[in-house]
Amino acid sequence: MKTMKAVVLDKVTEASDITLSEYPVPEIRPGWVLVKVKAFGLNHSEQILRLNEIRADYIQKPVIPGIECVGEIADPSDSGLSAGQKVAALMGGMGRSFNGSYAEYALLPRRNVFTFESDLSWAELGAVPETYFTAWGSLFESLHLTEDDTLLIRGATCALGYAAIQIAKALGCKVAATTHRAEKLSLIQTADETLVDDGKLTGKLHGITKALDLVGPRNLRDTLNSVIKGGVVCQTGILGGVYTLNGFDPIKDIPNGVYLTGFFSNYPTQKIMTEIFTFLSNHKLTPVIGKVFDFDNIKEAIAAQDNGRINGKIVVKI
Repeated sequence: MKTMKAVVLDKVTEASDITLSEYPVPEIRPGWVLVKVKAFGLNHSEQILRLNEIRADYIQKPVIPGIECVGEIADPSDSGLSAGQKVAALMGGMGRSFNGSYAEYALLPRRNVFTFESDLSWAELGAVPETYFTAWGSLFESLHLTEDDTLLIRGATCALGYAAIQIAKALGCKVAATTHRAEKLSLIQTADETLVDDGKLTGKLHGITKALDLVGPRNLRDTLNSVIKGGVVCQTGILGGVYTLNGFDPIKDIPNGVYLTGFFSNYPTQKIMTEIFTFLSNHKLTPVIGKVFDFDNIKEAIAAQDNGRINGKIVVKI
């Protein structure tokens, strides 16, 4: 094949303006591998790129978006991988510094491509890489979660929240989960305790030892006051639409004996990705998928992401 179908962006692009273009299949080069993309998930990060960040000078333009995918090795170059091998790829500049996964083929740095074994379908696998890596890193690298913890997941009705509930419950934790919409409480019923988040959780929950805050700076001070002394808060998401916390005073705003950390998902490793796929297999977990779209219907998939009516990960299958 000389050309492939791809989404190509060079300016702010609404869902209604998304098109599939004919684009040259990337030429292989040393240190990179060519992946035949089988599926990919849609992420908030790509929405930010498409609607705003695309204006930034540091974004390579035109660019194929997409920070994750699963697929097969089409050309291994000098990587030591084999043609046809199942791989997952994510982060490290995908869809920003170099072309990403919204395409039939993706040329990706070897360091961002990870082998795995799994019996999940391609659509199910498409929901794993970025979402489960971020949940895994937040829970274990940042929060040091154990089965004895009581975990608060604030902003749980998102793909990352569903994954975090799954992992924590499989581990044996007690989980409290929140949503800001009462009609979405049914979506997080696998948690031990659920409640509507009105922006003030302090005093409403008891015994919280660890907290995963997916709402972000908007309510971070309140989250810090919702855990017990010795508790740890990991701020990973920015669903609240506030990206920085001006006037934050660590001495006054972090309660004595409470710890604040974060997780930035830009540094996946083969070891961690193997641990994730092994955990999913051992616990017979299937990703929570809201809807699967065919690649030819990528415009509809992105429109569904923008209107926020899909509960669970949106996956595009090629």
